[in-house]
Amino acid sequence: MLRVAPEPARQFRSERELMRAEYASVPWLAPIAALMPHVLAADFTQSVTGRDWMIQSFLPGTPAPELLGSYPKATHTALFRQMGEITASVHAVAGPWFGPVTGPGHARWSGAVIASLHLIAEDVEGCGLDAADLRKAADAAQAGADVLDEVTVPRLLTGDLWTVNTMLAEGAPVPTICGVLDMDRTWWGDPEADWPTRMARAKQDERLSFFEACPAPADTASVRWRRHVYEVRHLGALRLERHRLGNQAGVRDSYPAVAAELSALAR
Repeated sequence: MLRVAPEPARQFRSERELMRAEYASVPWLAPIAALMPHVLAADFTQSVTGRDWMIQSFLPGTPAPELLGSYPKATHTALFRQMGEITASVHAVAGPWFGPVTGPGHARWSGAVIASLHLIAEDVEGCGLDAADLRKAADAAQAGADVLDEVTVPRLLTGDLWTVNTMLAEGAPVPTICGVLDMDRTWWGDPEADWPTRMARAKQDERLSFFEACPAPADTASVRWRRHVYEVRHLGALRLERHRLGNQAGVRDSYPAVAAELSALAR
C-alpha cells in the first residue's frame, strides 16, 4: 500500500508531517504491532515527488464501517471492548515529554495543551474562519494550568483511533478487530484527551463497553474540567476537518458546541 502525504504547503500547522509522526511512533506502538501494517519503505527527502511517501504492508480484513452494520447491535459491545483493550495497551506506554511524538516536547502537560490550541486556532484563522473561541479556551487552559498539570506522566495517545481506522475479521461470530491503521496523530499526554476516550463517551450505548477494558479515572472536578478543555481541542480539529471537506453546516455547528464548553470552563 503506497501512502503519499499532502504537499507541505497544504498541511495545517497543527497537522504538519503526520506521516513522519506515524513512522516515528512505530517503535512506541510495539504493544499493538501485530495489528498494524509493516513499514516496508519510506522516503522523507521529497526528492521523488515533492512529498513524503511510505509503503506499508496490506492489512487483511474489511474496513469496520463496511462490515459492522451486518452484525446485530447486541454484538457491538465486543468490538468496543476490544477497542478499549487496544487503547489501554497504547496508554500503558510512558514517554519522555508531553506533546507530539516527534516534538516539540513540553515538560508540563499544560504547555502541550495550550500550544496545541493555539496551533489549531492559527489554522482556523488561516482558513478565514473565526478562532476567537479557541483563543479563549487557550486562555482558560493557561489560567487553569495547575489543574492540567495534575497529569504528570506522559502517556502515549493514539490520537485518532476509532472504527474508521480499524479492520474487522471476515466471518468472525462477533465484530473482531484484526487491523489498526493511520496511527499518524499520536502524542504524549493524558489518556482522557485521546480521541477513542472521547468517542466512547459520546453516546450512552454499546460503546460504553470500551471502559470495561480501558477504565476511566475517578469523576472528580479536576477530571471534568480537563475534559472540557480537551473537548474544545477536539471541536477545533473537527472544525478544520469539516472546512476541508466543505461541510459548512458542520463548521457552523462547532461554534455553539465550543461556546458550551467555554461556559463549563468558566464555572
